[in-house]
Amino acid sequence: MIVITAPTGQIAHQVLDTLVAEGRPVRVIARDPSRLARGTRERVEVVPGSHNDPAVLAEAFAGADSLLWLVPPNPGAGDIHEHYLDFTRPAADAVKAQGVERIVGITSLGRGYGRHAGLLSPAFAMDELIEGTGAHYRALAMPYFMENLLNQVQAIRTTGTFFLPNAADRPLATVATRDIAAAAAGLLLDDTWTGQESVPVIGPDALSPEGMAQVLSEVLERPVRFQQVEDQAYRATMLQYGMTEAWAQGLVDMATAQNDGIYDAEHKSLAAPAPTGFRQWCEEVLKPAVLG
Repeated sequence: MIVITAPTGQIAHQVLDTLVAEGRPVRVIARDPSRLARGTRERVEVVPGSHNDPAVLAEAFAGADSLLWLVPPNPGAGDIHEHYLDFTRPAADAVKAQGVERIVGITSLGRGYGRHAGLLSPAFAMDELIEGTGAHYRALAMPYFMENLLNQVQAIRTTGTFFLPNAADRPLATVATRDIAAAAAGLLLDDTWTGQESVPVIGPDALSPEGMAQVLSEVLERPVRFQQVEDQAYRATMLQYGMTEAWAQGLVDMATAQNDGIYDAEHKSLAAPAPTGFRQWCEEVLKPAVLG
């Protein structure tokens, strides 16, 4: 039995589709089961509730062999570190109690950075808790998600501009969520791996935001430019969107760490990049969204 957390999220729902298509026995933890596709609900076991609830976890992990573990974002969280640990502590207890053998976790690149990294630092604390269970663990380590740019479709469409707090000329490692999902599904379908390792999943490009703007201009056949947002202005904008002080500052501190090279070591040493390049993703995903 494979357990999937956050099954309607942008990564886990793609993993779930693959596992269902393979005919594997799957159990999902879903806060709102009605959000699952009807065809999917009919082919999986559903445990209603949140995966930070010990009772829900005990039910979901009973008899489970493998687990896909994700902590869902919560821009309303008052403490970003405790948000991650409030999910992971009861999960670690349930893993040990129920004897779950293998865990695939979604985390970040840069664990060896050694300094505060905003929203990335709690993910590293999550990894440590999971490793402490003694279960076999593969930490899928991610850079910047290409899909984050979908949040700026309206700005790209109407002003020809996208905005980030990242430095305009500094390469920013990226990845498409479909490549993350493919890597996760492959591990969950394989019951032979052992031990605990980090697995970087990084796209083949090394583009700065200005380089991304050039690609966008070519794909959309219209000028697109990048504008760097100063930290405090970015933080203020996030607060206007309803985020807490802690979450908004976590985003600012994450961008600072990215500008400081938190992804660099793993990016430079990567042996085999993920298949989806930024241009391909723009053509297949972002362009239809902008034109639509």
